[in-house]
Amino acid sequence: MRPFIAFLFCLLLGSSLAAQKQKREPLSEAQQDQIAEAGVDPAARVELYVKFLDEQADTIRGLIKRAKSPARSHRIDDELQDFTALLDELGDNLDVYSERKADVRKSLKGLNEGVQRWQAVLHDLPSDPGFEISLKDAVASSSELADQTKQLTADQTAYFAAHKDEKGQDRAEPK
Repeated sequence: MRPFIAFLFCLLLGSSLAAQKQKREPLSEAQQDQIAEAGVDPAARVELYVKFLDEQADTIRGLIKRAKSPARSHRIDDELQDFTALLDELGDNLDVYSERKADVRKSLKGLNEGVQRWQAVLHDLPSDPGFEISLKDAVASSSELADQTKQLTADQTAYFAAHKDEKGQDRAEPK
């Protein structure tokens, strides 16, 4: 009897592990490759994130028009989670570029405009319990990114006005 119970326990444990969700990846392999290739150019990397977030926002906007259903709610929830992950990833990149004094001022204008577009898409989403938490997370992340972008724009404008010789750099050079 004991071997049978042990066998059932192992079977149940194995099936529950297989049923667990795998971590979602918000970027396709091709998009990840593009980000990796742009890794040495902070401004190009920011522009890629803006492009990918625009695509994600367009997907979410397209889902708004569909008839309400549990499948639609689930899909919007997944897309919002991916969107939030990309917003947070971009924010992390901006932190790194800020610390190393990389000149990303050109790409910040497009980012500022993008954040406004994304926030409009998020505010257009109807209230739905199926994705309410993900929507709140996305709105919070977009607000944080908007604040971060405004602060970084002000910081970079002041820094590069005082350090004209470092304009256009990818990172601060030790002196």
